[in-house]
Amino acid sequence: MASQPINDGFFIRWAIILLYKLFSIQWFSRLFERAGPVVFLSSRVCVKATGLTSLAEASAMRFVAENTTIPVPKVYSAFEHKGVVYIVMERIDGHLLTDGWLHRTPESRSRILSSLRPMIQQLRQIPAPAGCWVCNVDGGPIYDPRLPGVKDWGPFPTIDDFHRKLRLDLDEPVYCGRPLGEDFGRLISFHKRHWSSPVFTHGDLSSLNILARGDEVVGIVDWETAGWMPPYWEYTSAWHVNPYNPFWQEEVDRFLEPFPEALEMEVIRRKYNADF
Repeated sequence: MASQPINDGFFIRWAIILLYKLFSIQWFSRLFERAGPVVFLSSRVCVKATGLTSLAEASAMRFVAENTTIPVPKVYSAFEHKGVVYIVMERIDGHLLTDGWLHRTPESRSRILSSLRPMIQQLRQIPAPAGCWVCNVDGGPIYDPRLPGVKDWGPFPTIDDFHRKLRLDLDEPVYCGRPLGEDFGRLISFHKRHWSSPVFTHGDLSSLNILARGDEVVGIVDWETAGWMPPYWEYTSAWHVNPYNPFWQEEVDRFLEPFPEALEMEVIRRKYNADF
């Protein structure tokens, strides 16, 4: 099912579009703070808008807010205009964990990660809808720029179908007549196991996407890769950290359930995806 606009009345649509047009004027854009694709309109409101932003991200934030106590930005409006999706949402007062993490005391880090762990457990305990396998929150395609090839993937009726796509439909360790390594055979066997239901997954639990005030987690942001995914996906995605925060790799096991075998298989899968 396609994700739908949220509170996309005429006034708010054109007010936001007009503001973005004004941002192209240099002196005007200096009046507002920016963080990548996010423009801070005030101390309480911000707008995210890029060609890659999707209505599914807004739906995911609403879904999480309705089904957990995880602090996520409140969505005020979301709509598409000329191929660009605009999400008007709450600006959470906090600092990204990546800022100053290495200067925190071990006790401070422990308090933050200890509070983060039950939040993610809540996310994983949301019951999957009947007939739901690998898809975004609205049953549509998942988005993850780290996946090979196309921008949008699926939706897939089973986890097995998702895994098959990940390995380019290969059921034997042979590609274009060229034998692949023994490790690819192990990856195929891992993928072909019986899998339980998918779990709701943020998909990018980086220190760049978690906000704190002091030692309190006050926000988890950037839900663009969220969706119903295999149980291990949250862990392996978080472990493959952004190059800007390699230190985070050491913290992942402290707030997520480890999946060491799945991590080994994902390392293999990523190696071969670069070769295909």
